[in-house]
Amino acid sequence: MQNEQSGSQPPIVIQMPQPPGFFRGWVTRLMFSALLFSLFLNFALVQTQTSNLAAGPREEHVSGNSAANDRIAIIEIEGTIMPPFTERWIKHIEAARDDDTIKGVVLSVDSPGGLVADSHQIYHRLKQVSAKKPVYVSMKRMAASGGVYVAMGAGENGKIFAEPTTWTGSIGVIIPRYDLTGIAEKFGVKSDSLTTGPLKDSLNPLRPLNDQDREVWGAIMNDSFERFVQIVDEGRKSLDLPTIKEKLATGQVFTATQAKENGLIDDIAFEDDVIERLKADQGLAEVHIIKYAHDPTLTDILLGNVEARDPQAVWRKALEATVPRAMYLCSWLPAL
Repeated sequence: MQNEQSGSQPPIVIQMPQPPGFFRGWVTRLMFSALLFSLFLNFALVQTQTSNLAAGPREEHVSGNSAANDRIAIIEIEGTIMPPFTERWIKHIEAARDDDTIKGVVLSVDSPGGLVADSHQIYHRLKQVSAKKPVYVSMKRMAASGGVYVAMGAGENGKIFAEPTTWTGSIGVIIPRYDLTGIAEKFGVKSDSLTTGPLKDSLNPLRPLNDQDREVWGAIMNDSFERFVQIVDEGRKSLDLPTIKEKLATGQVFTATQAKENGLIDDIAFEDDVIERLKADQGLAEVHIIKYAHDPTLTDILLGNVEARDPQAVWRKALEATVPRAMYLCSWLPAL
């Protein structure tokens, strides 16, 4: 009987005492330390990025006699035309503009285009250069939309060349927008923004566009479009405004051969040939060819990319996904 009773007693569990909140305290300390390190790192990134850009570009030897008095500068516009790259390219253009030893500029364009304002800023600076010295354009893989826009900075006295496989054209404006009303209705989501006016949430992807939206944004697009075709008209003396609007400013992408046939470029040539053409046209015998670059910033080193990516790019894209932006951009996918 005693054995049965003793066998029915619950087992004795011994728990070792632990300091209250020991692990929780260390986790809190680690998270706080990580936050402080993140704040310090972001501050350092901003400081180094700003100071490096303010220091201006450095010159890199490309070819020719480095002791020659006459020089030609290559300015490279690569990738989407947008910050933070716009500011760097403008620094390069200004350096070539203000250097009297630079007798000519080769603008190397490999871009699908980008933001309207940035494209015009670059164009404006290039016009300042072309007023003082010749600017020849060398189009690479793609020089479309905003890439064409900046190429017009060569002016009517400049020359535009494209490689045999270049894609160019796509003259026009796009304001990317997603219509998510169908998805929102399916999942019971609706837009309920508080606004001070009927157009404050215009282009909201969770509501359909109305006639007023289309009228307002159509006028904005048309303004940018008219400026674009006017700039092409000024830059290509062999073309006239009606021809540009009817044949070229349709958003169509042209091959190099088609672009030459339509007067959008002067000839088909590689960059080395463009440099030789510029030398011959300016009567330059011995020339030092240089290009501009910026020293890698802390951002570049941490990201393993000497092209200087924005450290806040992911967050910025998420926050700006629905911000209206007019773009001179060649793209079949709406930009995020």
